[in-house]
Amino acid sequence: MSQRFASAQNAIAICDICGFQYKLRELRQLIVKGNKTNLKACPECWNPDQPQNRLGEFPIDDPQAVRDPRSDAAELAASRAHIQPINPSLVLGSGQIGQVVIVGAINALVVTVANPGVGNRYYVEGALQATMSLSEGSTYRIDQSDNSNSGHPLRFSTTSDGTWGGGSEYTTGVTYAGVPGNAGAYTQIVVAVGAPTLYYYCSNHSGMGGQANTP
Repeated sequence: MSQRFASAQNAIAICDICGFQYKLRELRQLIVKGNKTNLKACPECWNPDQPQNRLGEFPIDDPQAVRDPRSDAAELAASRAHIQPINPSLVLGSGQIGQVVIVGAINALVVTVANPGVGNRYYVEGALQATMSLSEGSTYRIDQSDNSNSGHPLRFSTTSDGTWGGGSEYTTGVTYAGVPGNAGAYTQIVVAVGAPTLYYYCSNHSGMGGQANTP
């Protein structure tokens, strides 16, 4: 003979979580990690099982991904076409300390030549015979590609007006490229640690330059 149970319409029960009294029909069975338990909880204590524990419980009818996908050749070529080249104005210089390689940007200074009424003079970034500020350990490229620089090679010295002032050319860390007044022409200096105060001058004409501090 099978066992019969009462309807329990008005039966009272205790929540297995908080211990408070509720109607039996208000309690819900707890499911933990996908497994049903013998515990029953009131509406305030009952929570659905953690969703990650329910993986596989609900079938997924729609395909989720393509096996071994390959990019469209035209799309791949278009993405490569948008890769920007390195900005040529941000030329990099490098040095090495032990096993650590350091890379620093080259600072560009544009020089032009004009006659303010007293003869030809250098203009640094548009300023007449401006005092340059060259930090120790940094690299500076003095751009002389403007055609006004033709015949006016810029040099450095530890003496005001260089060889015109009785001094000599300063060459430590200094390199040259091209012919002044032509595209790509420049004088470049890697300022040495402990470098003295320098002066820039024209090797062909006196009185054109100015001071270059090395703080």
